[in-house]
Amino acid sequence: MRYILVTAAFATTLLAACQPAVEEAKVAPHQSYDAKAFFDTTAVSMPYATPYAFSLDGANLLVATDKSGVFNANALPVTGGEPTPLTQSTTNATFAISYFPTDDRILVASDGGGNELSHLYVREADATLKDITPGDKHTADFLGWSGDGKSFWVASNERDPQMFDVYTYDTATFARKLVFQNSGFFPSAISPDGKWLALSKQNTSADSDVYLADLTKPATQTPVLITPNDATIAYGVYEFTPDSKSLIYATDEFGEFMQAWTHDLATGQKAELLKADWDVMFVTYSPSGKYRVDAINADASTKITILDQTAGKPLALTGVPDGDINSVRFNRSETHIAFTVSSDTSPADVFVADLSTGAATRMTTNLNPAIDEQMLVQTEVVRYKSFDGLDIPAILFKPKGASAETPVPAVVDVHGGPGGQNRKGYTAMYQHLANQGYAVLRVNNRGSSGYGKTFFHMDDKKHGEVDLDDVVHGKKYLQSLDWVQKDKIAIMGGSYGGYMVAAALAFRPEEFNAGIDIFGVTNWTRTLQQIPAWWGAQKTALYDEMGDPATDAERHTRISPLFHADKITKPLLVIQGKNDPRVLQVESDELVAAVKKNNVPVEYIIFPDEGHGFLRKENRITASNAYVTFLNQYLKGVTPPAGAYASPADPAAPVAPAAPAP
Repeated sequence: MRYILVTAAFATTLLAACQPAVEEAKVAPHQSYDAKAFFDTTAVSMPYATPYAFSLDGANLLVATDKSGVFNANALPVTGGEPTPLTQSTTNATFAISYFPTDDRILVASDGGGNELSHLYVREADATLKDITPGDKHTADFLGWSGDGKSFWVASNERDPQMFDVYTYDTATFARKLVFQNSGFFPSAISPDGKWLALSKQNTSADSDVYLADLTKPATQTPVLITPNDATIAYGVYEFTPDSKSLIYATDEFGEFMQAWTHDLATGQKAELLKADWDVMFVTYSPSGKYRVDAINADASTKITILDQTAGKPLALTGVPDGDINSVRFNRSETHIAFTVSSDTSPADVFVADLSTGAATRMTTNLNPAIDEQMLVQTEVVRYKSFDGLDIPAILFKPKGASAETPVPAVVDVHGGPGGQNRKGYTAMYQHLANQGYAVLRVNNRGSSGYGKTFFHMDDKKHGEVDLDDVVHGKKYLQSLDWVQKDKIAIMGGSYGGYMVAAALAFRPEEFNAGIDIFGVTNWTRTLQQIPAWWGAQKTALYDEMGDPATDAERHTRISPLFHADKITKPLLVIQGKNDPRVLQVESDELVAAVKKNNVPVEYIIFPDEGHGFLRKENRITASNAYVTFLNQYLKGVTPPAGAYASPADPAAPVAPAAPAP
């Protein structure tokens, strides 16, 4: 895993019947849309927990959508129809976790304006919300339900900000008991029988281990290492099997990519379960274990297999459009599944399928009906050579109408992480850019995940250097395309990608025409010293990769754009969330002030009700409009309207965690 922000393909082919005379296909004229049109598309997320994604009677599926402008929990009828809001927050994003095992109460999660101090709430039968993890300085995560449904587990750092302890909660009374007191591990999964807790521990950025703790023993026990080795190997946890007999874990011991292996809890025997020429993303099961769901990260797309373990063959689904299937959830009787399908030109939509036939029914159409899907851009996975001949993968958006006769300006986009991955799939802001006539190259520079462990570690302690060279060569790749304007290329990115924007403008000042820095790191020493306390168990690995600020300050100063801002000469747009706990607002404040001293155009937008990533629809619209306005101004020479870069007003409501309004 990487640390700062670790923030599929739908190609509908129309086959015309053979005709005596072939008519030339009619191409609809290009339609241009503003940001609001793209963000009026509804985003949907499935509940975190399984097997209680469906209501007790099976009539509804629990989801979260931002249709109201803020994410809220909803009950989606599986026979069709509009979802029923279950929470109605107008301030803090509220995400669905699970129905309760024996009734239709629900669990939801919400933080305070993006501050990442997430709390768990129960929506009672009367629609009131009860915070079962109260307090104002800690965060809590749901870990799972017991097999009998009488209890559930929660991880919380209330005792020690750097450690997540594990508590069991009674389903009826919410009385809790400490079952594991943490001393430097990361709780990952609990067996359905409640006996075993799987924990992961990062030793270095490339080396990690898996431990087991017996929850029938004292809470202060020392977990047992189950992945002993003398080599540098990354291990992780997928989940326990439904019968509580085996742990499914991840390992890169046997090649470049993560494989899935089993660990027998009784004997300790290990066996290979699944491998591919890409990383195994996850392995999960239906409630009884009849079905196993596997996901492979195949060249920036997700490939799902639903294996019927009784029949010994994959489930064949019908009625599903081309695209990436995700978030498979089973109903309690295992007669139906719900899942999402997304693509380059269509956001995630919910489908429900009958497991006896495999026939799927579409429950939602989330793309804004005001947008003609034919006007959206199918992306292409491309590869280009970097400075040393290394192949760099990237996702390319080619705007409609771009050609050698009508070349377009372009943007190089850098992901967060630093070890994130740009992936195929619908993204409103990039489709908005493409729709407005901008080519976009979303780079997966060395250090990105998904391309093997060697590629993943090629930027260790070389950040802002070799990976920046990869990004610059992405610009050179764009310049090789005859449909791109070679002298009109900007750079943009968020979090670590925002750092890369500032680094590019400071250390390669003549390469890009302008930069859009979205909550990017500018001072590595400060950021590494002030990472959130709840990352404590992963700090060693982060320091191993980035360098310890106590001993590596010279390099951190050398690669931090803030200390070289006097070299920035190209226009800069900075976007920041006031409540960001990872990249503090001061990072952006100081960069903006420093660049202004150069008499360089700088625009600055602060969202007072956002954190590390923007969850409120109105803010995403504001940001996306600002990106286009800025690029139009400095790549196309279009004068912006007055107030185009104004920050929203600071809301009167406090940002401390508070129960979402029912």
